[in-house]
Amino acid sequence: MTKKENKTAGYADQTKISHAGRQYAVHGMVNPGVYHASTITVPGLEDWFGGTAKYRYGRYGTPTLRALEESVADLEGGHGCCLFPSGLSAITSSLLILLKTGDHLLMTDSVYQPTRNFCGEILKDLGIETTYYDPLIGTGIKELIKPNTRMIFLESPGSQTMEMQDVPAIIKVARAAGVLTAIDNTWGAGHYYKPLQAGCDVSIQAGTKYIVGHSDVMLGTATLTEELWKEYRHKYKLLGQHVGPDDVYLALRGLHTLDVRLERHMKNALEVATWLQGRNEVAEVFYPALPGTAGHEIWQRDYSGACGLFSIRFKNPVRGAIAAMIDNLSLFGIGASWGGFESLVIPFDPTTYRTATDWPHKGICLRFHIGLEAPRDLIVDLQAGFERMNAFKN
Repeated sequence: MTKKENKTAGYADQTKISHAGRQYAVHGMVNPGVYHASTITVPGLEDWFGGTAKYRYGRYGTPTLRALEESVADLEGGHGCCLFPSGLSAITSSLLILLKTGDHLLMTDSVYQPTRNFCGEILKDLGIETTYYDPLIGTGIKELIKPNTRMIFLESPGSQTMEMQDVPAIIKVARAAGVLTAIDNTWGAGHYYKPLQAGCDVSIQAGTKYIVGHSDVMLGTATLTEELWKEYRHKYKLLGQHVGPDDVYLALRGLHTLDVRLERHMKNALEVATWLQGRNEVAEVFYPALPGTAGHEIWQRDYSGACGLFSIRFKNPVRGAIAAMIDNLSLFGIGASWGGFESLVIPFDPTTYRTATDWPHKGICLRFHIGLEAPRDLIVDLQAGFERMNAFKN
C-alpha cells in the first residue's frame, strides 16, 4: 500500500486530527471525496498482472478508505491500519489472523464480553486455548506463559470494571518471551493512550465510539507495527473485510473533532464522577482519571487524558431501587455502546462472567457514559434518580 505524502508528520495530535485525510482531497477541497466503487479498471494487461495499479478493486480500498486508514495509523503511531465493519470484527479478525490451531491465548478477565464469547466458542472450535488472567497481574503474567503461548490480549481499562492494566510491564514480559501483544484501546481512543509506543504489536479500537463520535456508524480499526503489517494485511484481504465509503466518510468527519470532543467528555465526566463519589448511596466510583480511585496512578503515568466512560457500585444494590433510579432518567438513555454525544447508562453484574478472578461485590453496578450535555443538568437528573431510589419500598 503506497501512502501519499502526509504534510502533518511530526505535528501535534491536534493538528494531525484537524488535517486528517487531507492528502486525499482534490480540487482544493478540504475533505477527501466519497468513492463508491466495486469495479475499478486498469489501463492494460501489464497493469493487471503486474499489480502496479494503485486501486484494483473496491474491496481492497479507495482514496476514501486510504484517508481514514492512514489517519488512524498516524494518530496511533503505527505502520498501517485496517478497517472493519465493527469493533468486535476488528478484535475477532485480529485473533483469527494472528492465531492458529494449537496456539495459546492469554486474555484479560475484564475483557469485553463478546470477545470472551468468541474465544469460548469460535477459537475453542479451532483448537486455540484461552486462559483468562487477572487484569492486575502485571509482571506476574510470566507465570502463565506456556511454550505455545502466541498472544497476550489486554484491555485497559476493563470495559465495565475499569481495571487499569500495567501495560508496559506486561509488554516487557511478552517481548522477552517472544509473545505478541494486542490491546483494545477504545477508551484511550488512540489519542490519549499510545500502546504501540509502549511496544504493543496491535492496537484495536471500536471506532464506533470516539472516532465516529455521533452514534450513527459501526466501525473497527486495527493499527499495527511494521513487523506484522505485511502478513496481517494479506490475511485481512483474504477474510474479505470491508467498510462502506459513506461510513468511512462519517468516521473521518468525526475524527476531525476527536480532540475537542474527548476534552469535553473528560471534563464533564470528572464533574459528574466527583459528585457521585460524594453520594451516600455510592460505595465506589471506578474512573481512573479521578484522584483516589483504583488505577489512578497508572492512568496518570501512561495516559494524557480520559474519556467519558466510568462505572459505580452501590452500598445497597437493591434491584428494584436501581430500576426506580434509572428507568425514569431524562438525559441518560439505557443503551449499549458509548462514545457519542449523548449520555448513557447500563446495568451490569461482573459475577456473571468473571472466571479468573472473583468480583468481591454483590449486586448490580452501573456503567455511565457522560456525553456533551451540561454536567449540571446531568447531575440534576441523577439527583432526581437518587430521590426515586431512596423512596423505593420493596
